[in-house]
Amino acid sequence: MFNNRNYNRTFFNAPQSVTSFVAAFLEPSITVASLLGALAYFDEPVMRASMALCLLVFALTFPGRNRFTDSRLEAGVDIVSSWVSMLAILWLCGYATNSLQFFDFNVMLAWAVLTPIYQWVAVLIGKGVIKYMVSQPNAKRRAIVVGAGPLGGKVARALQSNPDQSTEFIGYFDDRTDSRVLPEAVSMRLGGLRDVANYVYAHGVQEVYITLPLGSQPRIVELLEAVQGTTASLYFVPDVFGISIIQGRLQDMNGVPVVGICETPFTGTNELVKRLSDIALASVILVLISPILLALAIGVKLSSPGPVIFKQRRNGLDGEEIIVYKFRSMRALDNGAVVKQATKGDPRITPFGAFIRKTSLDELPQFINVLQGRMSIVGPRPHAVAHNEEYRRLIKAYMVRHKVRPGITGWAQVNGLRGETETIEKMQARVEYDLEYLRNWSLGLDLQIIIRTIRLVLFDRNAY
Repeated sequence: MFNNRNYNRTFFNAPQSVTSFVAAFLEPSITVASLLGALAYFDEPVMRASMALCLLVFALTFPGRNRFTDSRLEAGVDIVSSWVSMLAILWLCGYATNSLQFFDFNVMLAWAVLTPIYQWVAVLIGKGVIKYMVSQPNAKRRAIVVGAGPLGGKVARALQSNPDQSTEFIGYFDDRTDSRVLPEAVSMRLGGLRDVANYVYAHGVQEVYITLPLGSQPRIVELLEAVQGTTASLYFVPDVFGISIIQGRLQDMNGVPVVGICETPFTGTNELVKRLSDIALASVILVLISPILLALAIGVKLSSPGPVIFKQRRNGLDGEEIIVYKFRSMRALDNGAVVKQATKGDPRITPFGAFIRKTSLDELPQFINVLQGRMSIVGPRPHAVAHNEEYRRLIKAYMVRHKVRPGITGWAQVNGLRGETETIEKMQARVEYDLEYLRNWSLGLDLQIIIRTIRLVLFDRNAY
């Protein structure tokens, strides 16, 4: 159900590997170079509009996704789908700003067709280079795991599935009997804790992962003192897998090491990129849909007595209470301590309200919320305050989803969890998808969700 490969890499944001660093710049660089190459081929000068387009596509594609670990087919499909989404966004911006005429059609067509081909070829070359490098003698770093319990097993499997194939897992060290360690670790146990330092020294082990429980502190200290006499890199893996890790990272706070376990992905430049993209897209979309907003407002007013806009109290960033706008689709407006979710065939819903709910047109006023800074275009859907008070007691890590601004659409909605959540299991699944979004956010993921949302609005029948 979830992308474990991405989940595994989010426990700590360690220094980037070489492949991750190259991938971050490869996609935006190829995209810009392809555009400049097309301009040169058709003898078109690099004007201000072209330079602006170069800067825009670089910002939207940076950092590039690391596709070196994907299969050739997976990489190709992902490149094409991401590129089509990008072109759709660029065309929308160009149409809204009346700037399409500044670009030569032949240049744009060549750029649109050749860019994904260049990207795919670059990925294939990168995969070949990585394969050659890891095949060289002594290219892999030898690693051992101290502690053959469940956590040690997690670390060992993560090492064995290392996408860069740069680490070779050798085995476990543990003092416990065979009956008290993982079954798969029995045959790979190399000795006890007192044997670690000598083994590391004798066999050239370069990485030691300590997964012992904190209750074993004296043994951990003794082990560290012994292993520090070697040149191996030491890693301590705390047993925190029982909680939801969101953007986990090790930070330096005036010389004091601090382990971040639950943090928003939108800090520093990420926060700036997210907010600027929200403002730009929301502004363009509101200009384009203004006639639709007027028509819907008239339809709501004529369908039943009451206000056109329904203002509902919901929890936003950091749990603060916000006011969210929707076109009114019901005769009764629940906004108190008890809020009943809309259900299929709900008698409170007007005929016109049923239409705008099914097509999600009732959500369009929330683009105003985006400009106000209360919401984002993509993020966890905001629930009524009354629902939050109920589910925060029933679902583990429920309130973590409020580490970011709520969204008009989200990762859960494009994965089949749109509409009513009539069971606790459905709400829990929605929360899990929201947390996965927080762990793996990127601007490319936002664009993917926007495109998939448009498709769902046109063809999905799971909303009411």
